[in-house]
Amino acid sequence: MDRQLKKLMKELGEAINHSVTDSDEIAEVVTRIKASGYDLYLVLEATVGFTKQGSRSSRSGKRVSTRARMPEFTLNTQDRQFLKALHISLDDGA
Repeated sequence: MDRQLKKLMKELGEAINHSVTDSDEIAEVVTRIKASGYDLYLVLEATVGFTKQGSRSSRSGKRVSTRARMPEFTLNTQDRQFLKALHISLDDGA
Protein backbone atom coordinates (compact mmCIF):
# COMPACT_ATOMS: atom_id res chain seq x y z
CA MET A 1 0.00 0.00 0.00
CA ASP A 2 1.50 3.34 -0.98
CA ARG A 3 2.12 6.19 1.48
CA GLN A 4 -0.68 8.39 0.14
CA LEU A 5 -3.26 5.63 0.60
CA LYS A 6 -1.95 4.86 4.11
CA LYS A 7 -2.26 8.56 4.97
CA LEU A 8 -5.82 8.69 3.62
CA MET A 9 -6.81 5.56 5.53
CA LYS A 10 -5.40 7.04 8.73
CA GLU A 11 -7.37 10.24 8.10
CA LEU A 12 -10.52 8.16 7.54
CA GLY A 13 -10.00 6.37 10.87
CA GLU A 14 -9.49 9.68 12.66
CA ALA A 15 -12.59 11.16 11.02
CA ILE A 16 -14.70 8.18 12.12
CA ASN A 17 -13.31 8.45 15.66
CA HIS A 18 -14.05 12.18 15.81
CA SER A 19 -17.58 11.74 14.47
CA VAL A 20 -18.36 9.26 17.25
CA THR A 21 -16.72 11.22 20.06
CA ASP A 22 -18.25 14.52 18.93
CA SER A 23 -21.77 13.13 18.56
CA ASP A 24 -24.24 14.84 20.89
CA GLU A 25 -26.64 11.92 20.49
CA ILE A 26 -24.04 9.36 21.58
CA ALA A 27 -22.92 11.57 24.47
CA GLU A 28 -26.53 11.89 25.65
CA VAL A 29 -27.08 8.12 25.66
CA VAL A 30 -23.75 7.51 27.42
CA THR A 31 -24.77 10.04 30.08
CA ARG A 32 -28.08 8.22 30.62
CA ILE A 33 -26.30 4.86 30.93
CA LYS A 34 -23.88 6.28 33.51
CA ALA A 35 -26.77 7.93 35.38
CA SER A 36 -28.35 4.46 35.61
CA GLY A 37 -25.33 3.35 37.62
CA TYR A 38 -23.24 1.64 34.95
CA ASP A 39 -19.64 2.20 33.92
CA LEU A 40 -19.30 2.24 30.17
CA TYR A 41 -16.61 1.87 27.58
CA LEU A 42 -17.14 1.81 23.86
CA VAL A 43 -14.84 0.22 21.31
CA LEU A 44 -15.67 0.52 17.64
CA GLU A 45 -13.58 -0.88 14.84
CA ALA A 46 -14.19 -0.41 11.14
CA THR A 47 -12.83 -2.58 8.39
CA VAL A 48 -12.53 -0.80 5.08
CA GLY A 49 -12.17 -2.72 1.82
CA PHE A 50 -10.82 -1.09 -1.29
CA THR A 51 -9.66 -1.97 -4.78
CA LYS A 52 -7.82 0.01 -7.40
CA GLN A 53 -10.32 1.57 -9.81
CA GLY A 54 -10.62 -0.48 -12.98
CA SER A 55 -9.47 -3.76 -11.41
CA ARG A 56 -11.36 -6.87 -12.53
CA SER A 57 -11.96 -8.67 -9.26
CA SER A 58 -13.04 -7.34 -5.89
CA ARG A 59 -11.22 -10.35 -4.36
CA SER A 60 -7.91 -8.71 -5.09
CA GLY A 61 -8.81 -5.80 -2.83
CA LYS A 62 -7.21 -4.89 0.47
CA ARG A 63 -8.71 -4.48 3.92
CA VAL A 64 -7.46 -1.98 6.45
CA SER A 65 -8.42 -1.51 10.08
CA THR A 66 -9.13 2.13 10.92
CA ARG A 67 -8.51 1.76 14.66
CA ALA A 68 -6.75 5.00 15.56
CA ARG A 69 -5.44 3.99 18.97
CA MET A 70 -5.71 1.32 21.60
CA PRO A 71 -8.77 1.59 23.85
CA GLU A 72 -8.34 2.69 27.43
CA PHE A 73 -8.46 -0.16 29.93
CA THR A 74 -10.02 0.47 33.32
CA LEU A 75 -11.20 -1.76 36.13
CA ASN A 76 -14.20 -0.88 38.24
CA THR A 77 -15.08 -2.24 41.69
CA GLN A 78 -17.08 -5.14 40.26
CA ASP A 79 -14.16 -6.14 38.02
CA ARG A 80 -11.81 -6.15 41.00
CA GLN A 81 -14.25 -8.21 43.11
CA PHE A 82 -14.64 -10.73 40.29
CA LEU A 83 -10.88 -11.11 39.89
CA LYS A 84 -10.45 -11.46 43.65
CA ALA A 85 -13.10 -14.22 43.70
CA LEU A 86 -11.04 -16.04 41.09
CA HIS A 87 -7.91 -15.54 43.25
CA ILE A 88 -6.34 -13.31 40.62
CA SER A 89 -4.22 -10.53 42.04
CA LEU A 90 -3.41 -7.29 40.26
CA ASP A 91 0.15 -6.10 39.75
CA ASP A 92 -0.71 -2.57 40.89
CA GLY A 93 -1.48 -3.76 44.43
CA ALA A 94 -5.17 -2.90 44.21
